[in-house]
Amino acid sequence: MEKSGLGDKKIIVWDHNRDLMNHRANVIFDDPEASKYAWGMGFHWYENWTGGEPMFENVKKVQEAYPTKNLIFTEGCVEKFDSNKYQLWANGERYGRSMINDFSNGTVAWTDWNILLDQNGGPNHVGNFCFAPIHANTVTGELIYTPSYYYIGHFSKFIRPNAKRISSVSSRSQLITTSFVNEDGKVITVVMNQSDKEAKYNLCVGSESASVTILPHAIQTLVY
Repeated sequence: MEKSGLGDKKIIVWDHNRDLMNHRANVIFDDPEASKYAWGMGFHWYENWTGGEPMFENVKKVQEAYPTKNLIFTEGCVEKFDSNKYQLWANGERYGRSMINDFSNGTVAWTDWNILLDQNGGPNHVGNFCFAPIHANTVTGELIYTPSYYYIGHFSKFIRPNAKRISSVSSRSQLITTSFVNEDGKVITVVMNQSDKEAKYNLCVGSESASVTILPHAIQTLVY
């Protein structure tokens, strides 16, 4: 690519699940001749195919080991499409949990696999029909907005291009959070309640604090 005049293109390596991203990063980024062509690393969220939990810690370890490389979430969708589950809230929560943890562990960008699919969860050339943030019924013309659409919006509508992630931690295990500061100085804090109970908490910034309430299994974005 470089010899063809395409040396300015940003090459993303791996582009697969979090489980083996550390090994692949070690192989490529520790090789000076290979590393100089790799702008960053892409990863997906399907490592739970073994029955385990998402391996967010692996993202952090790659970022710590190779801080000059960019980490990008390049694919994620909810598998096993079922039109009876268009509004399944857990599908949105999966997005929120992944985005918060991935950003907090050093990810610089996050994108879905399919933003828009049809009423059958396709098209798909191998029959791997999935959920998407929006489904279009090609028969009736209806657009169906699923919970993941609104969860993504808690990030994309407020965190602007060139925003910088800043430290943000929760003192309660049922709450997870991440924060960014936009170029205009506004701070964006996303909070997600993973529990079945309403939670009251204090948003503390320096010597200032504000009391906030979040409903069970809710996500909220604070702008200040």
